[in-house]
Amino acid sequence: MTNEYRHIPVLLAECLEQIAPQTHQTLVDCTLGFAGHSLELAKALGPEGLLIGIDQDEVAQAEAARRLAALPDEVRPTIELLRGNFGDLDELLVSAEIPGVDGFLFDLGVSSMQIDMPSRGFSFKENGPLDMRMDPGKQTLTAEEIINTSNETDLARIIRANSDEKWASRIASFIVEARAHEPITQSDQLVEIIKAAIPASARRAGGHPAKRTFQALRIEVNSELTVLRSGLDAAVRWLNPGGVIAVISYHSLEDRIVKDTFQSFAHRCVCPPDLPVCACGKEPVLDIVTRKPIVASPEEVERNPRARSAKLRVARKR
Repeated sequence: MTNEYRHIPVLLAECLEQIAPQTHQTLVDCTLGFAGHSLELAKALGPEGLLIGIDQDEVAQAEAARRLAALPDEVRPTIELLRGNFGDLDELLVSAEIPGVDGFLFDLGVSSMQIDMPSRGFSFKENGPLDMRMDPGKQTLTAEEIINTSNETDLARIIRANSDEKWASRIASFIVEARAHEPITQSDQLVEIIKAAIPASARRAGGHPAKRTFQALRIEVNSELTVLRSGLDAAVRWLNPGGVIAVISYHSLEDRIVKDTFQSFAHRCVCPPDLPVCACGKEPVLDIVTRKPIVASPEEVERNPRARSAKLRVARKR
């Protein structure tokens, strides 16, 4: 395991500035992880506030609970940690019995802890079983199953749709050919297949050749894009007037969903463009705070390379 990114919250100062937590507020960290963001949110909330943390990984949640419990009594808010996926946000918040939320934070993508554990299978840099489940206790579908049972057409679609991989069809073809000789069960097997599939000239640019395929498989295993849409829609419903949603994404597919969701709630009118006055009566629900996403400073990227691709978008409930 490496500790390169552990406990380093991305765009922390920017998130705190945009959410601007106040005493008495209720905030929800939908991707708790090791509580890097939540620790600072908690300090700003103080003992009269409520912090709800959501994570589906029991190891991460246990560590987050330990770190939050260590806060001094004079600054620690009421803290409630919920085990689950933010795609089930409605059910989770109903269980917490709260009337509304003043701020949501989503820090998307795989956590550094999951990347750092080869046994989870997320990393293309260290060998491990092709698992990639965010919640192994509840999920059954693994990357190994997708790789070894999907037909070539479906494999190409999964890789292309979830990563915009230019060589998706060729990679799928090489996977099908390789698994005819032996099952593909380890990440290093898949990495070598991908390297063989992508021409040498294309491998010299754009980072590690397996990065996009591993991303695509992780997204498919965990239904990440569907979960994101559900979570954002639910967050808008739960927000109190004036409440804020802040979302950090790490690749273009996530960022596009966040941008489109915010715009759909900010521009609700469905009348024909040539109609002089709105007749549909659909009022805007959100105001978009960040017309362009906030990105990490060069100094932060130097400290924490994971921040390089991070984009923060923020919207406020009317």
